Amino acid sequence: MIATCGPAALPLAHTLVQKRAEPLLLFVEGAAGEGKSHLLHEVADLAEAAEKTCLWWRCGTGGGPSPEDEDRRTPALWLVEDVHRADEDELRRLRRVLEVLEPGSAAAVTYRPEELPVPALPLGGPPMTYPSRMTVLRCRLAPWNEERVRQAAVQALGEDWTPEALRRLYERTGGVPRVVVDLLAALRERRPAFTGTAAEVEAAGTPARLAELVLSRTYALSPADRPVVWAAAVLGRPAGRDELIAVSGLGATRGNTALLRALEGAALAELGEDRYGFAVPLEAPAVRASLPGPVRQDLHGRAAGVLSRGQPVAWDAVASHRRAAGDSRRWLQAVEKAAESAAAASRHQHAVTLLEQTLATPGLPPQARARLAPLLARSAVTGLRSDQTVEVLTQIVRDSSLPSSVRGELRLDLGLMLGNQTGQYAEGWQALETAAAELREVRPDLAARAMAALSSPYWPGDSVEVHRGWLCDALDAADASGDDATRTAVLANRVTLATHCAEPDAWELVKELPRETTDPACARQAARGLCNAADAAVWLGLHERAEDLLAEGRDLSARSGAPYIEHNALGAQLLQAWWTGQWPGLAKRCEDFVATTADMPGIASDAYIVRGLLALAQGDWGEAASWLSQRGTSGTESLPVPLAATAAGALIRLALARQELEAAAEQARAAWAVVAGKGVWSWAAELAPWAVEALTRAGESATAHAMVQDFARGLDRGDAPAARAALVWSRAVLAETGAPAREGRDGLLRAAELYQEAAAAYARLPRPYAQALAAEGAARCVLAAHTEAGPGPVAEGADISAPAGTASSRTSVLSAVTGSSRTSVLSAVTELESCAQRFTGLGAVWDAARTRTLLRTRQPAKKGRPPGRPSHADELSPREAEVAQLAASGLTNREIAATLHLSPRTVEQHIARAMRKTGALSRRGLASRPGGGSSDSERPFVRQGQPSRHGEEELGS
Repeated sequence: MIATCGPAALPLAHTLVQKRAEPLLLFVEGAAGEGKSHLLHEVADLAEAAEKTCLWWRCGTGGGPSPEDEDRRTPALWLVEDVHRADEDELRRLRRVLEVLEPGSAAAVTYRPEELPVPALPLGGPPMTYPSRMTVLRCRLAPWNEERVRQAAVQALGEDWTPEALRRLYERTGGVPRVVVDLLAALRERRPAFTGTAAEVEAAGTPARLAELVLSRTYALSPADRPVVWAAAVLGRPAGRDELIAVSGLGATRGNTALLRALEGAALAELGEDRYGFAVPLEAPAVRASLPGPVRQDLHGRAAGVLSRGQPVAWDAVASHRRAAGDSRRWLQAVEKAAESAAAASRHQHAVTLLEQTLATPGLPPQARARLAPLLARSAVTGLRSDQTVEVLTQIVRDSSLPSSVRGELRLDLGLMLGNQTGQYAEGWQALETAAAELREVRPDLAARAMAALSSPYWPGDSVEVHRGWLCDALDAADASGDDATRTAVLANRVTLATHCAEPDAWELVKELPRETTDPACARQAARGLCNAADAAVWLGLHERAEDLLAEGRDLSARSGAPYIEHNALGAQLLQAWWTGQWPGLAKRCEDFVATTADMPGIASDAYIVRGLLALAQGDWGEAASWLSQRGTSGTESLPVPLAATAAGALIRLALARQELEAAAEQARAAWAVVAGKGVWSWAAELAPWAVEALTRAGESATAHAMVQDFARGLDRGDAPAARAALVWSRAVLAETGAPAREGRDGLLRAAELYQEAAAAYARLPRPYAQALAAEGAARCVLAAHTEAGPGPVAEGADISAPAGTASSRTSVLSAVTGSSRTSVLSAVTELESCAQRFTGLGAVWDAARTRTLLRTRQPAKKGRPPGRPSHADELSPREAEVAQLAASGLTNREIAATLHLSPRTVEQHIARAMRKTGALSRRGLASRPGGGSSDSERPFVRQGQPSRHGEEELGS
């Protein structure tokens, strides 16, 4: 498993193959565990392959070669191991052998450079006189790089490693191959089984072989010299000479001598300019663990004192040493300074981790808790919380001994975390209301922040008028506080409410955000306002404006140290990519974002919804339902209102496709009640068309009409182009479904006009997927108006096939129409072909299949087609390829049948033939087989301006 210096063996191989080649001497140097012995065995294999005599010489074992071998004058390969262990007599014998190497002979000599009696002279002094024709080379083995360590880790324990765990494995082992292998072996044997985390790597300890090596070197030193090694172990990192001597307590002269002895004995290594420590970081804990408690505490106390005098002070390290020294009072002081320093440097996660660990300490004095808890809360709100933060703060706010101002501040930050990061809106709302009351008199600045948070319209439940009331209170409190950061925070919330409600002055308010401020607190609030305005622009359909605001907001977030705000902006970017058709790689981006924010469902919810929408468009209905329901982490009722409405729209569409009309109508009524109760009508855009369809198909046309009227009144004159396009689409649905079965030509044509108007509106945004869906609706209505089929249904799962009859009757759409009607039908067919291509280009497999099915039922057959069916004996027919793709995406036979308007039995036959032809062993396997999962552009499907060339089976199946 240990890789070595492969190129080093090439000169040896040449010498071994060429009988009269000049003799070669190869010195191989490397620290303990870097693979010297492994290299010698590789070379021995070369000798065996070349049928060359191989002679081993293991130094320091008291043996060595026989006198006959030492006097050998025939070509041979000498493998000399660990020459640093040879005594003077053995070195003399070895030099004699090497000086008379015959042509065709070679020698490889390994050693540890740190243990040579004479530095840089592996054969001792004086320097050896080499024969003039001898080639002498030196190879320095090196530790593995990070990628090689990763490969070894995956080989030993599989792929389930976190990036942090792999990084720690590399750092702690120094990349030394033997240490890496030994530590991986320890991890493989641990119980419970290794799960790939950094904490498990940390807990694995020092491998026995490495611990024995470093302890033997340490205790080979005289007792007077050991403290300098102990100091290096306590510091746990490379240190300068003066720092190391100060921590050891030896004094300058004695400490300098001890350091020299430690370097000579390889107990310590020189790691850089004035940097000394252990060659392998894992050596430090082994030495530290060997120290008696009082000795270790004294060393930690001196380390804390030395570090406290540095500039800048590494307060987190000082805190760690103070605690290890048993100095509780100064430990807590250092923790406070470390947290403040980390927060000032925007390292909020570091501050959160340090404060969580400290506040979880049993018996912490109340006054210390009162000082440290607000620091934790502030960093957790600005940064990204850990699993423990909410629990810690919840326990602390119950402490009645805390001053009311401290308790109110903690409750404010707790409420923000509950609402913004964990998605626990009811609990967060209650905490914020309580905080606003607690802080109103004692801290008006913080009270204003609590009130401003309650003005956020994202919260489920209260209407927008309630949020406006809280905003008015926040504005008054902010003015009373006289604090610029508080005023900016309230302005950011005012921007949020105004932009989402599409108020006339919303974008003028955005200009008031102080982008150029030098105050970090003001900058963070301005960044929040910009990112919230960008999010609103995405929902409104103002995508160019959203792009600019997202770039500006993310930049200011990064500069002001606000990772929570930056992550929110990343979520808005996922929505932007979905709506504007930037789908390549989007599913992976969503999954990565969910993994990164796994314990913060409030932040991850954008990614869950976008991933579910993608799955729905791709025909993977099971995955779609799972992602849209947040994979069980929370229900849609706990989502922010716009996301809940979007998820509901997608789930309604899924229920309609499955012909679950009652369930779809019930979902539509419930979701509409939430949006209407909130009163932010731009958020109905992704819900309205599907809710209207569900209700009309369930026979509740009056409710659907009232819904559309409420939607129109709610939008009023606000600048919400996406919602206005959805309103037109909803009216098109009403017109299409309301057209009488036989006398609805005018109604269908009116519906087609509305669909075309909606498609044009979506094209201007642009939202290509919605544009294609609306254009499909327009073409469907035109075809239905000009053929005997009557009005075409809206839903993807409804029956859109032509009337039953012979194949020729189903393909003679144009035979009954002439003149302008004929032109309209041809235009509609062309538009459907264009929609199918657009769906295919986006990756919307389900929509492409549905549109092509509609084409087959309405499109004329190609004139002059040879009689009979085309042969597809060895390749998939277009229908088989279409069915195979839907099966590979996860749809059941019944769901495929509903999408393509076939019987489940026909679908079953198509799948069986597809699996036989492709050799796939499962439905999912069809995705990776030729013809089974290829892109639609590679299949002989209908192209724009190209009538179908396939027979009656394809048109009528």
